[in-house]
Amino acid sequence: MTEQTNTPIVDFDWEAYEKGETAGEKSREELTRTYDESLGTVKDKDVIEGTIIALNKREAVVNIGYKSDGIIPMSEFRYNPEIKVGDVVEVFIENQEDKKGQLILSHKKARASRSWERINAALANDEVIKGFIKCRTKGGMIVDVFGIEAFLPGSQIDVKPIRDYDIYVGKTMEFKVVKINEEFKNVVVSHKALIEAELEQQKREIISKLEKGQVLEGTVKNITSYGVFIDLGGVDGLIHITDLSWGRVTKPAEVVELDQKLNVVILDFDDEKKRIALGLKQLQPHPWDALDPNLKVGDHVKGKVVVMADYGAFLEIAPGVEGLIHVSEMSWSQHLRSAQDFMKVGDEVEAVILTLDREDRKMSLGIKQLKNDPWENIEEKYPVGSRHTARVRNFTNFGVFVEIEEGVDGLIHISDLSWTKKIKHPSEFTQVGNDIEVEVLAIDKDNRRLSLGHKQLEENPWDVFETVFTIGSVHEGTIIEMLDKGAVVALPYGVEGFATPKHLVKEDGSQAKVDEKLNFKVIEFNKDSKRIILSHSRIFEDEARGEKQAERKAKRQPRKQQEETPMISTPIEKTTLGDLEALAALRDKLSGK
Repeated sequence: MTEQTNTPIVDFDWEAYEKGETAGEKSREELTRTYDESLGTVKDKDVIEGTIIALNKREAVVNIGYKSDGIIPMSEFRYNPEIKVGDVVEVFIENQEDKKGQLILSHKKARASRSWERINAALANDEVIKGFIKCRTKGGMIVDVFGIEAFLPGSQIDVKPIRDYDIYVGKTMEFKVVKINEEFKNVVVSHKALIEAELEQQKREIISKLEKGQVLEGTVKNITSYGVFIDLGGVDGLIHITDLSWGRVTKPAEVVELDQKLNVVILDFDDEKKRIALGLKQLQPHPWDALDPNLKVGDHVKGKVVVMADYGAFLEIAPGVEGLIHVSEMSWSQHLRSAQDFMKVGDEVEAVILTLDREDRKMSLGIKQLKNDPWENIEEKYPVGSRHTARVRNFTNFGVFVEIEEGVDGLIHISDLSWTKKIKHPSEFTQVGNDIEVEVLAIDKDNRRLSLGHKQLEENPWDVFETVFTIGSVHEGTIIEMLDKGAVVALPYGVEGFATPKHLVKEDGSQAKVDEKLNFKVIEFNKDSKRIILSHSRIFEDEARGEKQAERKAKRQPRKQQEETPMISTPIEKTTLGDLEALAALRDKLSGK
């Protein structure tokens, strides 16, 4: 409360005062009326202006020209921490006099009563207003503006990304109203809008002074998977991940950290789009320039695998110095394989330098050269006729590709898999990944390929079959497969034969079926082509033919005997007649004499 000084009235009428009369010849009623008129006339629920006459941490004393002063809690002024004695504020009269005779005022309600008018005016006039950040919410902050809770999106707090929203809670800041939804009573404010115009002007000035190759100091503003954004003092530039270091960088956070200050060089910039490309590694000498000058082709080097691809692996032998190990240089094997079968990222690997180009900064490496080429002494290690165990790698229609050891491949032709079985595809005989016993049949050193056989591990059974399955011999067999051209028949000793449809007709006229066990006659045997042609119908056909021949022979026998008798008598008769004629002639001669 302000201190008041009382001064004596010079012309005060003491006689009138003793008689009970008021000073200046005015009645008590007049004096009361005059006093009341001298005070401000107020009504409950009115909004008027008052002057702050005293402040402390808990409350403010406000004079509204009434007979008593009002008290307002300081919490209602937290949106304006700079408030001071003498400031004029709006107050809402809640009660002219409570039980203690105290005037009850509210600044918060006064603000709220006119808040929507002020909010709309601020939007229309692009006015800068103050607000108090009350708390965090999903996607941003809640701001007290004129007693209304407005929404401050996280993207509108500042021009740079905000990592800690909590530091803004409880602060009073300046804002611009950017959106009002009258229907839902929603207000959106922005602090970023206040500084964007200033920054835009500042950015233009900075860009106008930029030059390629210029070195500037900046602050790491944001780190992404593809690079780092640097604040150059009002304008942002990007260091792409490939320009952070001469070595391979998988995560930019491994090289820099937020808020770190560092020197960068300007690589390029776009006046229209205001994009600035920065470099960090360019401030360091290229590691190829520091590479050992004595390093040459054939030397052994060690390094770490930094990148994997199907076609090979990149080995970093020094920071920023890499060489490619092509997949073909990883193994002496001729099989097409992926580089991941041999190594992975992070592996420590020793390799041999195959090519070295210091001008183009390229190097090719190999690891198979650390081992001897198995084909150098192939005739000694795998001579023709030697037997080995191989691993099945893959199939073709004509055979099986196997690997005896890494880099030593061979082919088993489908005809060399079995002496007896008719194999249509190698998958019927073995599987990829299985082991198989082989014999070396021939060596092709130029093409790095062995000709191998599996059936040669056993003697040729067809030498024996030739004496067993003679033409005309009959054997029991089982039909195991029916084809368009005939049937495959399983015979004893694991051998198979073939019968055409006409040779599969049974004696009753029906056709033989799969899994039927019948007798078959060998009608053709070819040792070279390993072919046996069979017939079931020929068995009973030959029997019937034999019976007919026997019948014809039996019928022919009596007729033959009848025909033989005249043949014997005729000469006798002829001889007898001749003899008689001769005798008669002789008699006639004799009688004539």
